[in-house]
Amino acid sequence: MSKEFSSIDASLREFIGQQAMFFVATASSEGGRINLSPKGYRDTFAVLDDHTVAYLDIFGSGVETIAHLRDNGRIKENPLTVRHRLNNILMYEVEGKLKLGFEAYYYSRQILTDGATGRPYWTLGFMAEKIWQHLSLFINFENFTGTRQTKFDTIYTGTVTHPVFRDIYAPLDGFVLNGGIKVRL
Repeated sequence: MSKEFSSIDASLREFIGQQAMFFVATASSEGGRINLSPKGYRDTFAVLDDHTVAYLDIFGSGVETIAHLRDNGRIKENPLTVRHRLNNILMYEVEGKLKLGFEAYYYSRQILTDGATGRPYWTLGFMAEKIWQHLSLFINFENFTGTRQTKFDTIYTGTVTHPVFRDIYAPLDGFVLNGGIKVRL
């Protein structure tokens, strides 16, 4: 049987602190199903004050929970925190002779501190290294697609003499090429 509390007093705070795991239950504002999802462990949950709790949403569970939260706005997303990120690295190596690598990184939309939503984006990279006994040459192409926030969003508003800076959430430098020589003594 459940019980509703008007605030989190000292005894309830102590009880919450003793729990090894916590769950979050949500429902849409229109009624219907209640979704109860395990969300984390003791070290990912905190009581902030008598009416506020916070948790790190790092377990990836709860698509229905996310829909409920957006529906009624009870829980806010953390600004500048991507909900989804995908990192892909593909490597090919001939041991002692050659290394080739391809990288692809995806960042989903994220809420900015001004309440706007940042655009999702990809960055791609490639590296190659040719190895000899005492010497190797390498080249690295970072963000070779040239993804830059300034291509799809502004980084400031206002005038040049009175700028209002916006959040930086995507690369600003675009394509980067670097290389070098490694000498083994």
